Amino acid sequence: MASVKLDNIRKVYDNGQIAVHGASFEARDGELLVLVGPSGCGKSTTLRMIAGLEAPTSGVLSIGGRVVNDVKPADRDIAMVFQNYALYPHMSVAENLAFGLKLRGESRATIAQRVQEAADMLGLNAVLTRQPRALSGGQRQRVALGRALVRQPQVFLLDEPLSNLDAKLRLSMRVEIARLHRRLATTMIYVTHDQVEAMTLGQRIVVFNAGEIQQIDTPMNLYTKPHNLFVAGFLGSPAMNFLRGTLRRDGAGFTLDVDSGLRLPLGDDLVWLAPYVDKQVIAGIRPEDLRPVAEATAAPTTIQAQLEVVEPVGNEIFLNLTRDGIALVARTPPGVLPECGSVIALGYSPAALHFFDAQTEQRIEM
Repeated sequence: MASVKLDNIRKVYDNGQIAVHGASFEARDGELLVLVGPSGCGKSTTLRMIAGLEAPTSGVLSIGGRVVNDVKPADRDIAMVFQNYALYPHMSVAENLAFGLKLRGESRATIAQRVQEAADMLGLNAVLTRQPRALSGGQRQRVALGRALVRQPQVFLLDEPLSNLDAKLRLSMRVEIARLHRRLATTMIYVTHDQVEAMTLGQRIVVFNAGEIQQIDTPMNLYTKPHNLFVAGFLGSPAMNFLRGTLRRDGAGFTLDVDSGLRLPLGDDLVWLAPYVDKQVIAGIRPEDLRPVAEATAAPTTIQAQLEVVEPVGNEIFLNLTRDGIALVARTPPGVLPECGSVIALGYSPAALHFFDAQTEQRIEM
């Protein structure tokens, strides 16, 4: 086991494209760290630099306290699991698991022991004699994991390993990977574009966008205290609702005059917003913090909006609404579904709102 440390790692291609802008973070010894972000954000390039498949333009990369900038991939004591499995089609499962160990010159006894341990751990005993074409997608992914597992590396690197699987298999394989990490307590760095995957797997998450790290934190801290507008909008499904407007004084309290003409009362408790009076801010509210309320009991802190689409997904319902051209989504428990086209009142708590500077898009802290 070992930590992985990146100190101002930068990657610039020959055509001048900057793929990674000075990334600095550490995957701690035994940690499952997730790199997440949209396509083209630099997360996979960062992983490939850790693996030695790409050379950093500048910065220092260390594994287990050893600088590995100029160390060959085979000498870094890492194992990588790719999106496309990369199994040898003419070999059986057992032969695929053993292949890397044979190349390293391990003894037959060692190979047999490690292959059996991996098969036991990943539930592959019944398919050891099959070739990859006779396996399901989930079984192939288990073989790819097992091939990395038998090497007993210091660090596991996983590059979107579940993206080719259907939703049910992705869920079961997430559980497998989490269970495997708990059992091995080995350092893992996992790359994904799926924010649900990131939130459910990562002990900490590194959020990338356009080659830059936006925030590094635990899943719940990212959700409850996003540092900027990008993180707030990227993490969470459905995404956070945003309302841009001008902050105003309203007696002892505040209101947000939304650009569309909507006025949101904010009460008098948000005194830390005082420096932004008469300035543009962006208010964010999670779908679960917008709740339908009866008209008769509607408080001042409500938004009247027209229901456009209802999405019942079993254990919860998503309400897609519009108000003055602004799209809103509310998450509610199962119940009687309102009719599309009707106008409903959505209650909110000012304390549940997130505020961002409209110019810098950074979080406005208390």
